[in-house]
Amino acid sequence: MNPSMKIVLDKIKEYNRIILFRHIRPDGDAVGSTKGLAEILRLTYPEKEIYLQNEDFSEYVAFLGEEDAPIDDTLYTDALGIILDTSVSDRISNKKYTLCHELIKIDHHIPVESYAPYEWVEPSRSSCCEMIACFYDTFKNELKINLQAATYIYTGMVTDSGRFRFRSVTGETLRLAGLLLDMGIDTERLFAHLYLREHHTFAFEAYVLKHLKLSENGVASIYITQATQRKFSLSREDAGETTSYLDSIKGALIWIVFIEAEDGTIRVRLRSRFVTINQLAERYRGGGHDCACGATVYSKGEANKLLREADATLKEYKATHKDWL
Repeated sequence: MNPSMKIVLDKIKEYNRIILFRHIRPDGDAVGSTKGLAEILRLTYPEKEIYLQNEDFSEYVAFLGEEDAPIDDTLYTDALGIILDTSVSDRISNKKYTLCHELIKIDHHIPVESYAPYEWVEPSRSSCCEMIACFYDTFKNELKINLQAATYIYTGMVTDSGRFRFRSVTGETLRLAGLLLDMGIDTERLFAHLYLREHHTFAFEAYVLKHLKLSENGVASIYITQATQRKFSLSREDAGETTSYLDSIKGALIWIVFIEAEDGTIRVRLRSRFVTINQLAERYRGGGHDCACGATVYSKGEANKLLREADATLKEYKATHKDWL
């Protein structure tokens, strides 16, 4: 058992009010881990006040339900804040986390910043939801769970592991997923929510496959303008899903999507097969996992510079490794 888990449990027992936070532009793991842990705590400690306090939402996993309405600032001051699935403080959705009396960070990203006095960080885990499943399993003699909590957590495990395909998936991942499935999760309905697509997204996929670019050494990339997003009626999640359209090109071990945001910044989603790319993302105001991370650039010139560095990284990898596909 990771000793940090016991510290987390002891701190939870110590406080009567607990407020949970996650990262901005949430994915299934961020939503699933916060909602899953909140439900476990509400079941286990009905006398405690448990709140989810965030300032944005995810259309992609909206079927999991809404989060709590904003609470008064005075409720933060004697509360324990638990921040999940967030590697750096500037990505925390609700900046009022700083009002909390004490903070805990629970995360599975490669450590970049220590912003809480208590941290439970395991970069080897496939998802933050896997950590919450482990937390429940470790202390199941004390903690309570139900089908709703299991569904929240399983959703994050499925989405962040690429349906259990990524290299971070271990036997432990699958054993914990099985523990949740035994609760009676309706996987057919869950996967319908996650993977059925609106008709217009298929037209966009065709556009991506027609307009993607391949660098000299095999970096696949596409630049998605605000105009393109309007043309295809893309939500933020639809645009972000573009990475999945580029992941099956033989020889293209790195794929990158540049997405123009309304505020003028350019969000960058980087993915790779075999090649470690998180250090590249960190040079451009980002980070994440070895083969899945994000970054931000502020011009097409900077985007092209990132692409050149990615191409050089891939050239070196192919020159020094064998058996890549």
